[in-house]
Amino acid sequence: MYDMEYLTSQLKKRVSSKRFIHSLGVSETAEKLAKLYNAPIEKAKIAGLLHDYAKDLQDDEAREYIVQFGLKLDDVLKFDINLAHGQIGAELIKRELNISDSDILNAIKYHTTGRENMSILEKIVYIADYIEPSRDFPGVDELRQAAFSNLDEGILLALDKTITYVVKKGKLLHLNSILARNSIIVNRNKSL
Repeated sequence: MYDMEYLTSQLKKRVSSKRFIHSLGVSETAEKLAKLYNAPIEKAKIAGLLHDYAKDLQDDEAREYIVQFGLKLDDVLKFDINLAHGQIGAELIKRELNISDSDILNAIKYHTTGRENMSILEKIVYIADYIEPSRDFPGVDELRQAAFSNLDEGILLALDKTITYVVKKGKLLHLNSILARNSIIVNRNKSL
């Protein structure tokens, strides 16, 4: 049992007010999805709340934490340090907030890229980050509907949109996103 009030107060000290509101929305959305898909509700709320714990770090601060924690980053994360905020955040949460639950930490660690064979909690935090109430972009309502109808289909749609967006922007595409997409398709076809 975690003290949500304490965790919320610690997050509020670390992030901007806009990011704080976003994080509350992700936590609320993750809770709803966890109830719908019979996932651990408290873990979903916590991982949703803390997923962007390290998002507002400056690049030099992020690099200092990477060295301090001995994090091994692949070339994409080294190139786009902002994508590493999940890994940094998971380590900070473990050290500063004494959360050692690997489900929660992995959901935070992989919330930006996804990964192959994501756990139910990882899927919930990934999509909750994408569709929480303050998100407003073309297609978000379709994504919300998909996520609450079929979690994997919602994530697949989100991954497709993310991959398309990243390619159009000429940015690096993380291999984990491709592996996440492929594993959902493979697993979906196994169950047909």
